[in-house]
Amino acid sequence: MIGRPLPGVVGESRRVVHLFPGTGRYPDTLTAYCGEAFWSGDLEWLDGPAGMPCTVCLLRLRRSQAADPRPVRDASPEIPDAPHRLGLQPPAGG
Repeated sequence: MIGRPLPGVVGESRRVVHLFPGTGRYPDTLTAYCGEAFWSGDLEWLDGPAGMPCTVCLLRLRRSQAADPRPVRDASPEIPDAPHRLGLQPPAGG
């Protein structure tokens, strides 16, 4: 689950996007992977990644996924379909 504090709950510089373990329900209090706890009514829920992420949440999520027996793909600096998604034409010959 992905959420960030609503405007006014924290200062704008602290309205980072936190990651929460997916429970399939919204309890009164949620604790993000970074350890920060929030009242669920103080969070704006997002459909996907948007805004500035909480770095600690990202690192801890990655670490928890590393314990998963399924292989984890290495991050690649090149995304083959990125030009297409941006509406750009790929370079000639490539």
